[in-house]
Amino acid sequence: MQIETNILLFELALTFYLLATISGVIEIFRGKKSASKVSLYLSIIGFIFHTANIVVRYIEGGHIPVTSMHEATSFFSWSVLILFFIHEFKYKLGLLSSFIMPIVFLLMFSSSVFPREIKALSPVLQSYWFGIHTILAFLGDAAFAMACGIGIMYLIQERNVKSRRLSTLFQKLPSLQTLDEINYHLITLGFPLLTLAMITGVIWANSAWGTYWRWDPKEVWSLITWIIYALVLHLRLTVGWRGKKAAILSIIGFIIVIFTFFGVTLILKGQHVF
Repeated sequence: MQIETNILLFELALTFYLLATISGVIEIFRGKKSASKVSLYLSIIGFIFHTANIVVRYIEGGHIPVTSMHEATSFFSWSVLILFFIHEFKYKLGLLSSFIMPIVFLLMFSSSVFPREIKALSPVLQSYWFGIHTILAFLGDAAFAMACGIGIMYLIQERNVKSRRLSTLFQKLPSLQTLDEINYHLITLGFPLLTLAMITGVIWANSAWGTYWRWDPKEVWSLITWIIYALVLHLRLTVGWRGKKAAILSIIGFIIVIFTFFGVTLILKGQHVF
């Protein structure tokens, strides 16, 4: 019964995320003023079902549901939504759901194609570091996902400004300065979270395997991701890379995040393979 409920909750969340994504796209291309609000409301409903799904899996498994690709990808999209809601209600950004909900839906859809069985926690994962490390990592990646969406918004708005076409889309998008500041804020949020995730990860590795660093593919690509975002912050603070350059770098950085999350896990072998 729990399994059936779990599947139903997941499918309902996925359906509402799809509807929210469609509403957001309509807002961009058709200029329906009410579409963005509809997208937000649909995403909230989907988030409620999604949260219930995670709770059910937690109760059934007895641990944070991030131990399979299905669970991890689902939790990733859930984390993105938490930051999305915070920034939506704090900044009241026009069209934010139009750029974030497609990311959420694609992550959730990716989750749906992986096996959904609930597995027992392996002995090496039975540590209090497990929850700390994974939550920090997912929130950091969620911040980078948000920065990617904001970066895309920046590039579109900059194109509108340069073309001098004060279209409906131009009026709905925030100013370039606002988008640049929020992009920077998200990266300065995600970078320390990623740093703490890596620190707790090496501490956990030492307690589990007796070594802090094993050159596991996931560790290596997490380090590459960390270097990319450290470079983004360094270039902004020292060289003054803002605006378009910062937006492009935030998009490139998230591509690396996605490869680290999916590519390394599915293609390369290591301790982090589910």
